[in-house]
Amino acid sequence: MIAQESLTYTNTQFVKSAAKLSQCPTEIVREVAFAGRSNAGKSSALNRLTGNKKLARTSKTPGRTQLINYFRIGDRPLALVDLPGYGFAKVPVAVKNEWQKELGNYLEKRDALVGLVLLMDIRHPLKEFDTAMISWAQDSQMPLHILLTKADKLKRGPAKSALLQVKKAVAHLGDLVTVQTFSSLNGEGIDVLRKQLDGWLVPADEALPDDEVPPAAED
Repeated sequence: MIAQESLTYTNTQFVKSAAKLSQCPTEIVREVAFAGRSNAGKSSALNRLTGNKKLARTSKTPGRTQLINYFRIGDRPLALVDLPGYGFAKVPVAVKNEWQKELGNYLEKRDALVGLVLLMDIRHPLKEFDTAMISWAQDSQMPLHILLTKADKLKRGPAKSALLQVKKAVAHLGDLVTVQTFSSLNGEGIDVLRKQLDGWLVPADEALPDDEVPPAAED
């Protein structure tokens, strides 16, 4: 059995921002996108994951992420993607509609996309945007990992109840969807998230170079 390779997420650098699908980098072979409402803590989660507080822009004004932002992992053709947030952005309706259109194009047509991380504030899960993203993942059979953020804001009991509530809501999707609690503040759940990302970005059967893969057994 080939061991699962672990990526070094602390070696992640900003590559570019894309306003639409056609501007996304062509050299990226596999990428995982982070999506969520504007107050879900996407930028904070990315910064915690990579150990770089300045990697993804955070703001006290929700909705500042208006572009598809690419972060490349080392010198490999792998990337983490920060998608535009929704919910509280103070922008014209026409602009929001354009964001929604471009997000749809990206999710439906981006061949390099291998998984989606959907972030929800653990205190307010399963809002309209969240359920829409879950339905999209189901329709497209896109693997989805739900990150219940800001877990440090709740005591253990309520946090566990929220986790069970979300797991129950997506139970009908089987292995397509996984759920965990997470805190950018204290690092809760960071190892679980890394393992999930490793599984998507570097599948175990492709983790080692050809010359290191054990030879097939002879007949």
